[in-house]
Amino acid sequence: MDVSVTIAGPDAADELRSLYAWLASEDELRGHARLVNASPPPGALGTTADALIVALGPGGVSAAVATALVAWLRQRTGDVVIKARGRGTEVELSAKRVRGLDSAQLGELAQHLARELGEPGAGGEQA
Repeated sequence: MDVSVTIAGPDAADELRSLYAWLASEDELRGHARLVNASPPPGALGTTADALIVALGPGGVSAAVATALVAWLRQRTGDVVIKARGRGTEVELSAKRVRGLDSAQLGELAQHLARELGEPGAGGEQA
Protein backbone atom coordinates (compact mmCIF):
# COMPACT_ATOMS: atom_id res chain seq x y z
CA MET A 1 0.00 0.00 0.00
CA ASP A 2 1.16 3.53 -0.75
CA VAL A 3 0.71 6.79 1.12
CA SER A 4 0.60 10.00 -0.90
CA VAL A 5 1.93 13.15 0.77
CA THR A 6 1.36 16.65 -0.54
CA ILE A 7 2.37 19.96 0.98
CA ALA A 8 0.56 23.29 0.96
CA GLY A 9 2.16 26.58 1.77
CA PRO A 10 4.89 28.83 0.53
CA ASP A 11 7.64 26.98 -1.36
CA ALA A 12 5.65 23.73 -1.32
CA ALA A 13 7.86 22.06 -3.96
CA ASP A 14 11.04 22.88 -2.03
CA GLU A 15 9.44 21.68 1.21
CA LEU A 16 8.43 18.43 -0.51
CA ARG A 17 12.03 17.86 -1.64
CA SER A 18 13.18 18.59 1.91
CA LEU A 19 10.75 16.00 3.27
CA TYR A 20 11.93 13.48 0.67
CA ALA A 21 15.55 14.01 1.77
CA TRP A 22 14.48 13.66 5.44
CA LEU A 23 12.74 10.34 4.75
CA ALA A 24 15.67 9.08 2.65
CA SER A 25 18.00 9.74 5.59
CA GLU A 26 15.99 7.41 7.84
CA ASP A 27 17.36 3.84 7.71
CA GLU A 28 13.90 2.26 7.99
CA LEU A 29 12.51 4.38 5.15
CA ARG A 30 15.39 4.50 2.69
CA GLY A 31 14.10 3.35 -0.69
CA HIS A 32 10.43 3.55 0.34
CA ALA A 33 9.79 7.12 -0.90
CA ARG A 34 9.76 8.65 -4.37
CA LEU A 35 8.92 12.11 -5.66
CA VAL A 36 6.18 12.56 -8.24
CA ASN A 37 6.72 15.51 -10.55
CA ALA A 38 3.99 17.58 -12.14
CA SER A 39 4.14 18.73 -15.73
CA PRO A 40 5.67 22.18 -16.02
CA PRO A 41 3.27 25.08 -16.43
CA PRO A 42 3.18 26.69 -19.88
CA GLY A 43 6.35 28.69 -20.51
CA ALA A 44 8.28 27.09 -17.63
CA LEU A 45 11.29 24.84 -17.91
CA GLY A 46 11.49 21.56 -16.03
CA THR A 47 9.11 19.84 -13.68
CA THR A 48 8.01 20.65 -10.16
CA ALA A 49 7.72 18.24 -7.24
CA ASP A 50 4.00 17.63 -6.81
CA ALA A 51 3.70 14.76 -4.33
CA LEU A 52 5.68 12.22 -2.40
CA ILE A 53 4.67 8.55 -2.54
CA VAL A 54 5.77 6.31 0.33
CA ALA A 55 5.43 2.55 -0.02
CA LEU A 56 4.29 0.95 3.20
CA GLY A 57 5.04 -2.64 3.99
CA PRO A 58 5.42 -5.00 6.90
CA GLY A 59 7.73 -4.32 9.79
CA GLY A 60 6.38 -1.07 11.20
CA VAL A 61 6.98 1.12 8.16
CA SER A 62 3.72 3.03 8.74
CA ALA A 63 4.87 3.90 12.27
CA ALA A 64 8.28 5.01 10.97
CA VAL A 65 6.65 7.17 8.28
CA ALA A 66 4.25 8.75 10.77
CA THR A 67 7.04 9.50 13.23
CA ALA A 68 9.23 10.99 10.49
CA LEU A 69 6.39 13.17 9.15
CA VAL A 70 5.65 14.57 12.60
CA ALA A 71 9.36 15.14 13.37
CA TRP A 72 10.00 16.85 10.03
CA LEU A 73 6.92 19.04 10.36
CA ARG A 74 7.98 20.11 13.84
CA GLN A 75 11.23 21.47 12.37
CA ARG A 76 9.45 23.75 9.88
CA THR A 77 9.51 27.45 10.70
CA GLY A 78 6.82 28.56 8.24
CA ASP A 79 3.17 27.78 7.80
CA VAL A 80 3.52 24.35 6.19
CA VAL A 81 0.59 21.94 5.91
CA ILE A 82 1.00 18.24 5.07
CA LYS A 83 -1.84 16.20 3.60
CA ALA A 84 -1.23 12.46 3.79
CA ARG A 85 -3.59 10.06 2.02
CA GLY A 86 -3.66 6.32 2.40
CA ARG A 87 -6.20 3.54 2.65
CA GLY A 88 -9.05 5.91 1.75
CA THR A 89 -8.17 8.29 4.58
CA GLU A 90 -6.73 11.80 4.42
CA VAL A 91 -4.98 13.36 7.40
CA GLU A 92 -3.92 17.00 7.48
CA LEU A 93 -1.20 18.27 9.82
CA SER A 94 0.08 21.82 10.19
CA ALA A 95 3.48 22.94 11.41
CA LYS A 96 1.84 25.52 13.67
CA ARG A 97 -0.20 22.85 15.44
CA VAL A 98 2.66 20.37 15.80
CA ARG A 99 5.13 22.94 17.17
CA GLY A 100 2.93 23.51 20.21
CA LEU A 101 2.76 19.85 21.27
CA ASP A 102 4.76 18.30 24.10
CA SER A 103 6.59 14.98 23.66
CA ALA A 104 3.68 12.85 24.87
CA GLN A 105 1.27 14.59 22.50
CA LEU A 106 3.74 14.19 19.62
CA GLY A 107 3.90 10.45 20.31
CA GLU A 108 0.11 10.20 20.37
CA LEU A 109 -0.13 12.13 17.11
CA ALA A 110 2.40 9.84 15.41
CA GLN A 111 0.50 6.75 16.63
CA HIS A 112 -2.80 8.16 15.39
CA LEU A 113 -1.28 8.97 12.00
CA ALA A 114 0.22 5.47 11.72
CA ARG A 115 -3.16 3.89 12.47
CA GLU A 116 -4.98 6.11 9.98
CA LEU A 117 -2.54 5.55 7.13
CA GLY A 118 -1.22 2.07 7.83
CA GLU A 119 -2.26 -1.36 6.73
CA PRO A 120 -5.54 -2.57 8.27
CA GLY A 121 -4.78 -3.97 11.71
CA ALA A 122 -1.14 -2.80 11.61
CA GLY A 123 -1.50 0.00 14.13
CA GLY A 124 -4.29 -1.24 16.33
CA GLU A 125 -7.86 -0.03 16.22
CA GLN A 126 -9.01 2.91 14.14
CA ALA A 127 -9.18 6.33 15.77
